[in-house]
Formats: sequence, structure tokens, C-alpha cells
Amino acid sequence: MDENNKFDVVGTNIAEKATMIWNVADMLRGPFKPHEYGLVILPMTVVKRFHDCLLPTHKAVLEQYEKVKNFAVIDGFLTKASGYQFYNISKYTFESLLADPENIEANFRDYLNGFSANVQDVLAKFDFDNIIRRMVESNTLYLVIKEFNSQKGYLGPDKISAVDCGYIFEDLVKRFSESFGEEAGAHFTSRDIIYLMTDLLLSDADLSKGGNVTVYDMAMGTSQMLSCMEERIQELNTEIGVTCFGQEFNPSTFAIAKADMMIRGGDPNNMRFGDTLSEDQFSGYQFQYIISNPPFGIDWKREKTAVEAEAKKGELGRFAPGLPKISDGQQLFVLNGLSKLAPNGKMAIIQNGSPLFSGDAGSGPSEIRRYILENDWLDAIVQLGTDMFMNTGISTYIWICSKDKPVHRAGKVQLIDASHCFEARRKSIGTKRNDITDKCRDLIVKAYGAFENGTVYGEKDGIYCQSKIFDTEEFGYQKIVVEQPQKDENGEVILKKGKPVADVSLRDTENVPLTEDIAEYFKREVLPYAPEAWIDEKKTKKGYEIPMTRYFYEYQAPEPVEEIAVRLHELELDIQNSLDALFGEK
Repeated sequence: MDENNKFDVVGTNIAEKATMIWNVADMLRGPFKPHEYGLVILPMTVVKRFHDCLLPTHKAVLEQYEKVKNFAVIDGFLTKASGYQFYNISKYTFESLLADPENIEANFRDYLNGFSANVQDVLAKFDFDNIIRRMVESNTLYLVIKEFNSQKGYLGPDKISAVDCGYIFEDLVKRFSESFGEEAGAHFTSRDIIYLMTDLLLSDADLSKGGNVTVYDMAMGTSQMLSCMEERIQELNTEIGVTCFGQEFNPSTFAIAKADMMIRGGDPNNMRFGDTLSEDQFSGYQFQYIISNPPFGIDWKREKTAVEAEAKKGELGRFAPGLPKISDGQQLFVLNGLSKLAPNGKMAIIQNGSPLFSGDAGSGPSEIRRYILENDWLDAIVQLGTDMFMNTGISTYIWICSKDKPVHRAGKVQLIDASHCFEARRKSIGTKRNDITDKCRDLIVKAYGAFENGTVYGEKDGIYCQSKIFDTEEFGYQKIVVEQPQKDENGEVILKKGKPVADVSLRDTENVPLTEDIAEYFKREVLPYAPEAWIDEKKTKKGYEIPMTRYFYEYQAPEPVEEIAVRLHELELDIQNSLDALFGEK
């Protein structure tokens, strides 16, 4: 499919199919509450996708099973026969299940038990056994299977690609989340943003040699970032193998991710369950690409004990540089990614504004920024516009980190303000009112690739982005503590052991840019106003912040006073006319 059509078709085709599937919920009314519909719809969609994928090889698998069923190890024979990383040895299909309504429960359970162990793991994460029991009790099991076996429930790979099937899952998860009244986008990053991230990661990649690349998502949701990254890499070179790895904490979205990986022919063992911060499933691994949208603004109280224990390991752990404030764990995910980034690796990770500037010199957040900048791993930050996500309207930022910057980018950081680079959606989804269309994405990727300072891409009065280049040390500063002496009643400086005693009430601090000499700054900025002041050098701390808003601030001249006066006068006349009309007759 042509690259520029991808974004356009996803909205209609995927949403239509997802709506048709979700409408199966009509028959669940009563026995299941609206917020429980997804408990049925999600696992049934996964089972039906498996079913439709396996249908063409069903007979071959059964024949192979008869030949090898007494062997000690049979998985390899059966996956080869099925053509997938999974199989089913039950004699039943949805068609034959419906032919025997009286025994629908026993036969359906027989069908599910015929799946390979990796599918059993997926179904267990959905708690599907309990859901089947509830469908049986409410006489809805047969009706649900019948609906999924209709034309609208067909999910075969000949009609629906693996990537599009992933987006159907994603759409269903979104509907499920919305019906729960949860943060609707907690597991959902829309395709426009994912494609921007993939294109930034791959813009300077040399994938001509073939071989294999690894991709990791530490908070993968239903794994759509991984599947899009794989798709993009193989568009550049079909000969390249892409091995995807991901971890997810939500059981149902993990189940979908693992199911999706099996359908796409990858290794389902690379999809792992657990909390990335406290139960790292990929310790010791290194990846060439990392792409992730971890939660932000979420506390890490639950993981506190494990995270602090790992921080104490120092360089042997993931969190040696420092810990962020307990109320927001997003920088922990950044550190996790950096610890797993290969020497030639590159990471794109979404964060909110807090990691740019929160925390004073010497604090955990500042020390994490210092660690990234002093290692020269921060390549670029792209500020996106507001209302880009379904669950938050705030500004977000894509951090691009690289452990192998090209020479011309070494020691420098590119900041791209793309907050004006979007087009409004015709219909909003949650708080997502704006899209990064193909035109917008092309401008941002062009700005990133050109690596120019002060250049604007697009039209200033319309859709545009702006690039600025900084030396890494420009984000650093020395926080100095300025003391002044105590004085007695006669105005004499109080001394102790020959040195002036500091007056705590007059203590002050100054942030001196790393690019400036502290002594010269002090002489220029402090001594003219406090001639007896001195610096307590033991208290000097180095800090880092990235004040992106300040760098791109553009002065807007206020409206002339004369024009304001004219407007006020017109307003007064308008109000007076309204009052006259209202009270005139009296």
C-alpha cells in the first residue's frame, strides 16, 4: 500500500470492522453490564482471529497430529503444519460447533483445549474460563459464536492484514476502556504519532545491508508500535529480519499483544508479562531500536521497594543516575530504555513536559537529565501540539536518544517545535482533536534530517515547525549559594575564627550557566548589589534543564493603547444602546 494512503484508510476500515464486532454486545445486554462487554468481545475476537488463520490448514494439522501424537515433543511438527507459531488439534471449527447447539459448552471447551500452550496463556490472561461459564448461564454462548461466525465476524488474513487486525484489537480495547470510564487512551497511541516516531528513528538508518534488527517496547499495550516499526523497516528493505520484544502490565492488553505476535509469525515468547519497573523481563538484553509511550503522571509507589533496591546496585542496575519524584515515574522508563540500548541503538520515547525542567540542581530529575546529556545521548526533542492523544490534551514531547550519533550531531541537541504542525480532525476521539497528517510528518522529519539552526519548515501563518540547535552544555548550570555576613548593632561584621558568619536570612542562590565563568558572573551580577557577599563553594551543585518554551518564545507586541481605547468606547456605546432598548420605555 502506498505510504501516504495508510493513514487515510485506517480510520474508516478499522473503525467499521471494530464497530461491527462490538455490536455483538447487543445480545449481552442484561447478563453483562456495559462495562463488561469487552470481557467477552476481546477474547472472542482473539479466538476468532486464531480460528480464521488456522482454518485453511485445519485438516493438515489433524492429520499430522495423528502421526505424531505419541511422540515426546510434537509442537514443532504441528506449528509447521499450521503455518503459524500456534495450532489447534481439536476436531471442531466454529461451523461444526454451531451444528450441535445442545453441546455447545462442552464442544467449545474442547475446541479451546485443542490450542497450543502459548494460546492457553493468552486465554488465561483474559480469564476466559470464567467468562464462558457466565455466557452459558445466560444462554448467550451459542448466539455469540454464531455472530462471530457470520460474515461480519470474519477475521482471516486474506481479508485483514496483521497490522490492521492489530488496530481492530486496539480500537476494541479503546471502546472497552471508555465503557469502564477509565482513561480511554491508556493503551492507545494513534497511528499518526507512531508513524512519526518510526520515521524519526529510521530517517538516517542504513538498512541496505539486510541482516536482522531488534525492536523493544517497554510499555507495549497491544504492541502496535512494534508492528508499525516492523512494517516501516520492511518497507525500506524486505530482506531485513525484524525481531520484536515487548513487556506489558495490563493482562488483557498483554494477551492481545501476544496473540498479535503469534498471528504475525513472530516469537510469542518475546512478549512478556509484568511491571517493567519492578519485574524487568529483559535484564541483560540490548536492542537496536526502542519505541515506547510509557505512562506519565503516574506514581511509582507500588514499585518503590524494587526500584530503590535496584538503584542501590549502582551501575549494575537500571536506575543508578537518580530517581524521579514518587508521583511521576516516566523518567524511570527512560533510564530502563537507555540501559537496554545497544551501542548503535536509537530510542524514541514520549513524555510530558515535566522531565524537561522539573527538579532543582542535584535532584533526581535533574541528575537523570545530566546523565543523558553528559553522555551525549540526547539527540533531539520534538514538541507536539496539544490534543494529540485520546486521553490527554496536554503538550507532549518525543525524545530521540542515540548512543551512536553521527559526527555532525555529536555534542549537540536539536529541539524541534512542532506544536503548530497538525491538522484538525473532522471528528474528535476523546481529547484527540488534531492529527499529524502525512504533510505534517514530512515537515518534521525533514527538519530533523536537515539539522539546521533557526530554520522554519512550512508556512509561519499555517502549518509549520521550527528547528534550533544547541550545544549540550547550554542546558547546564551551576547553582551557587550566595552568603552575606551577619552584623552587630554597630554595623560591624561578626567573625568566627577570623571568618564572617553567614546571615541565613540574607542567603540567596544564583544559577550560573555552564558556559559562563562563575567568578566573572559573580563579579558582574552579585557584587555590585552586595559588595560583602561570597560564594559557599561547598554547596555548589550542577543542574540541567531544557526550557523548551523559552527557547521558542516569540514576543508579541501588545495592542496599541489608542486601539484599545477605541474598542472600549465602542463597547460602552453598545452596552448603553442595549440598556436604552431595555429600559427606554420606562
